[in-house]
Amino acid sequence: MRWILLVKQCLCLVGSLLFAFTVVHTVNAETIPEVENSHFTTEDIVSDLVMPTIDKRVIKEYKGDDLFGWEWQRIVGIKYNNNHSYDIDVKINIPSKDNNDIEDLVKVRVSPSCDSEKINKQKCNHDFNIEIIDYKHLSR
Repeated sequence: MRWILLVKQCLCLVGSLLFAFTVVHTVNAETIPEVENSHFTTEDIVSDLVMPTIDKRVIKEYKGDDLFGWEWQRIVGIKYNNNHSYDIDVKINIPSKDNNDIEDLVKVRVSPSCDSEKINKQKCNHDFNIEIIDYKHLSR
């Protein structure tokens, strides 16, 4: 019985010494500057998704012309399709050097992934995809 008491005392002594000589580290969290006015609209989110696809098509449409690029004007329509995709009509502006700006209408189909169990697999059987389905020159 005495040896059990002796073992307990030794363990307590070793534990106390380890605790006393262990260096205590403090970790300071890095502060991230807050973004001021971080308000995003649905149009901001949609533009982030479809902008690269529209950009490729505008470059293809106006290859070789003296244009400055293109600017997003606004979404003029969103239509939900039966296969869990969305057709989004976007009006864009293409400024030119001679101040005769060009206005185009781009119809983009955004197809979210169908990997949710809540979606009807017979109607929705596609992966995430963004494609241009129509491009119209409104003024030129």
